[in-house]
Formats: sequence, structure tokens, C-alpha cells
Amino acid sequence: MISNHLDIAPYRQRLAQTGRVQIPGFLQTDAADRLADCLRREVPWTTAERGLPDSPPWRGDTARQRMPEAYRRAAAGFHFVYDRYLMVEAMREGRDPQLVLHAVLAFFNSPEYLGFIRELTGDASLAMVGAQATRYLPGQFLRVHDDRHDDEARRYAYVLNLSRNWEVDWGGLLHFVDEDGGHRDAMMPRFNSLSLFKVPAKHFVGVVAPWAQEPRLAITGWWHAPPAA
Repeated sequence: MISNHLDIAPYRQRLAQTGRVQIPGFLQTDAADRLADCLRREVPWTTAERGLPDSPPWRGDTARQRMPEAYRRAAAGFHFVYDRYLMVEAMREGRDPQLVLHAVLAFFNSPEYLGFIRELTGDASLAMVGAQATRYLPGQFLRVHDDRHDDEARRYAYVLNLSRNWEVDWGGLLHFVDEDGGHRDAMMPRFNSLSLFKVPAKHFVGVVAPWAQEPRLAITGWWHAPPAA
């Protein structure tokens, strides 16, 4: 699945220096196209809001009724609203076996891919990759947090971007925050790029603009070390 033309040396160096990197052209073209099509047309999405059970995707009157309250909660601190498909849970439960998405999770946890991420990061402890599919529609967001979760031994967070023709003023960028709470830099969700950063790191996904012409589609998750005994 990974591009045969990928030279990881410069990205490994940048990751070691800064703790984050974006790798363009990460997947083979056919694989990226097929996954993008799956996320656009086939995934049975639910809408996730922090602290509440997932629900059918918010549309029309439902979105108009629920988003103002979600924004009020967001004003008080960490909060999120976006659409997702929990790939690990779906695989464990045997749901939607026809989705090509599940082949990605198996590939991510193959010896070949685990060897690749150990080489890219220089972290020989990496032993497992989790994944979920995500979709951000206009108005959806993810507020500042650092991905710290001691029980899960998260080492790196990744975003495999599968949105086509994204424009910078559509929002939905992956923003990084410095120690003083200021803006450090940001990564656009460029099609077929892998955004990667070391955990913990303060970051957020900006609100997707009402005029965005495409959903922000991605496969996201963490690269884990073995959990503590």
C-alpha cells in the first residue's frame, strides 16, 4: 500500500528534529483512490460529541438544533463534534466485513508496516496501530488537547488524509499550539498525505467552514508501544 517512490530519510530527520512531519504521496495511487471512495460512499458514519453516545449523522434540523449547544459546551473547554467510524470495534464485532477499510487496519498491524514505522520513528517499542475513520463536515471541530493517555502507551498520532482538492480557507487544518498557548504552525489535509506527530503535543482541528465543498476525510489513530503490565 505504501508508495514505492517514498524516501523516508528526510521525513525521519524532520520528525526527529521537530516531533512532527507531513509525508506527501504516502500511499500508492490506486490504494489512496480506493480508500477515499470508501470513506465518501460506503462508510456507515455516526456523529460523535464528547461525553455523549454516538448518534446517526447530524443533518438538517438535527444539526441546527444540536450544534448551538455543542458550541456552548466547547466554550467551556475541551470538546469535539465530528463523524467517525470506529474501525477496531467494528472489526472485533464483525460489522461491515465488505468495507475495504478493514484491510487497512490489518495492514497497519502487519510485521511489514510495524517495521516501517519503527524505522521512520527510530522507536523500536512500537507494537500496535489503532485506527478510526473520521469525517468533518461544515461546523464540526476538535478543540485543543494533547492526546496524552497513559493507559494506552500512545507514542505517535497520525492522520492519513483522504480529502481531495482541499483549500486552505475551508478550515479543518491540523494546528499545533506552543507552550504559551500561541499558534505554532499547521498542516493542511492534503490528499494522500500522512500527518504525524509525537505524543503529547497540543493541537486541534479547526472548524470546517460553511463554504467547504468537500468533507474532511481521514483515517486517524495512534502508534502504540505495548501497554504497561
